Amino acid sequence: MKAYAAVDLGASSGRVMVGRVGPDSLELREAHRFPNRPVRTPEGLRWDILALYAGVLDGLRAAGPAVDSVGIDSWAVDYGLLDADGVLLGNPVHYRDARTDGIAEKVWATVPASELYASTGLQYAPFNTLYQLTAARDSAQLACAERLLLIPDLLSYWLTGEQGTELTNASTTQLVDPRTRDWSYDIASRLGIDLGLFAPLRQPGDPAGVLRDGVLEETGLSGPVPVTVVGSHDTASAVAAVPAVEERFAYICTGTWSLAGLELDAPVLTEASRAANFTNELGLDGTVRYLRNIMGLWLLQECVRAWGEPELGELLRGAARVPALRSVVDAGDAVFLAPGRMPERIADACRGSGQPVPESRAEITRCILDSLALAHRRAVSEAQVLADHPVEVVHIVGGGTRNALLCQLTADACGLPVVAGPTEAAALGNVLVQARAHGLVGDLAGMRGLLARTQPSTRYEPQGDTARWRAAEARLAAR
Repeated sequence: MKAYAAVDLGASSGRVMVGRVGPDSLELREAHRFPNRPVRTPEGLRWDILALYAGVLDGLRAAGPAVDSVGIDSWAVDYGLLDADGVLLGNPVHYRDARTDGIAEKVWATVPASELYASTGLQYAPFNTLYQLTAARDSAQLACAERLLLIPDLLSYWLTGEQGTELTNASTTQLVDPRTRDWSYDIASRLGIDLGLFAPLRQPGDPAGVLRDGVLEETGLSGPVPVTVVGSHDTASAVAAVPAVEERFAYICTGTWSLAGLELDAPVLTEASRAANFTNELGLDGTVRYLRNIMGLWLLQECVRAWGEPELGELLRGAARVPALRSVVDAGDAVFLAPGRMPERIADACRGSGQPVPESRAEITRCILDSLALAHRRAVSEAQVLADHPVEVVHIVGGGTRNALLCQLTADACGLPVVAGPTEAAALGNVLVQARAHGLVGDLAGMRGLLARTQPSTRYEPQGDTARWRAAEARLAAR
């Protein structure tokens, strides 16, 4: 067996996991977990990238002393800028920062939204890298920049001294053509975006260098230790770890966001797909992640923070006693994107749509979970129609697998069986791509077969009919 360190960075926490992989075995343990706390500066909301890098080094130290490879995945769209000496020009801007407010309309005045979608296949989200770069166009920082590195590529550069741009993450910038799997040079040219800022594209499985001597000294690892390019967008790694043995499946990657959709062989670039706000992001082995971004457990995380961090289990038990579908909100609405006052914003949304206003913590929690299940239903249902790709089962991976009530509600809403697990999907996908690059596992189907044999999962059968969920959908549509 060989040991692979998976650096897996989420929007609220980071972790370094160690996966041990053999011909028919896959074990995963947590070496180190650390918070990811954005900082609000006078300039706006920023990532504390130095604290994240320190957490990575601490995690590699805890993972050692013998590690056969390191891989890094993180959230998408955000980036750091480097000067001509390779020095970081300030802390990366957080995707929830307000600098992109109103920027989409400026972009669409040059490239209409329909053309942008036909060329890049990416759903509208106000924080896409394309909009961030447009917002930063006249900034002194961008004027001084010689290189742009997406977050996992930036950390990889600090570990190895080598620069690259991993493809699955690059596909979230809205600057990649999902048909050619290369940059969309026409779109970038029309919007005045210099693609020369980006380092050369790299594929999952490519080598990304070896840990620098200083990193080896800092972490106590025995060198040389290669860094391997993985699906560096955490959703790409998570989808690679869906333990599907069925050909026709939908997936929901749950956490701060819910990413719900299908794995396809080709993008869906129709106007109907754009209107439904589905995205075509790139996955492993020529696949396309056809999905919709849903606000996810961010809604509950923000409420828990506002309530002073009460015990989550008690909140869920209370929510289970609240009548179903009493009130629902649109879990994809940008009104919930920014942090702060989440309980009040949920109550305001219910009040504004003429529904009963949830008042207790249990009622608000139930409203969130019902709303997420309803959003999962809509995404899975619409994706099947738009892609002409029916499914027989829904796989839920990520942190939401621990939430039995959400998993059952999703099965009920979709009218399909739900298979929940693994929880640490992104880290497992990260590990398996490293193992494959070193010859220990086979193709994507082989990776998923190993996951199905070695990782626990729970199956939830749908209960009742879906009529009440259709009625809740109609309530939202009518508001």
